[in-house]
Amino acid sequence: MQESIFTKIINGDIPCHKVYEDDLTLAFLDIRPVQPGHTLVVPKKQIEFVWDLADVDYQAVMATTKKVALRLREVLDVAYVGERIVGVDVPHAHVQIIPFNTVAEYKTPQDMTSEPDHAALAAMAEKLRI
Repeated sequence: MQESIFTKIINGDIPCHKVYEDDLTLAFLDIRPVQPGHTLVVPKKQIEFVWDLADVDYQAVMATTKKVALRLREVLDVAYVGERIVGVDVPHAHVQIIPFNTVAEYKTPQDMTSEPDHAALAAMAEKLRI
């Protein structure tokens, strides 16, 4: 199996704006966020679909998702933190966590053509880091 971009991030081959890490999971900022604080939670094992994760890995991903979501809500003082599991863009299971105040904010499409603002992402990661 070819390494996904997330596996390359986990292995340190590609940098990321890390929010949280433990033995089984990694949470880092999406470089093209829907809203500031948009975070991805991935298992350290590369499995394509969330539903194919071993129970221990699935539970670890969900526990990390909850931990980071609560942190987003606390630090960013938002009304909501949404969760998306889509599974079509990267062949590595992941959960997107998106802080928002209005449905329009949550439904904002990602601009995949924009250049990432790494300075803003680094500052956000520093605020959110657990």
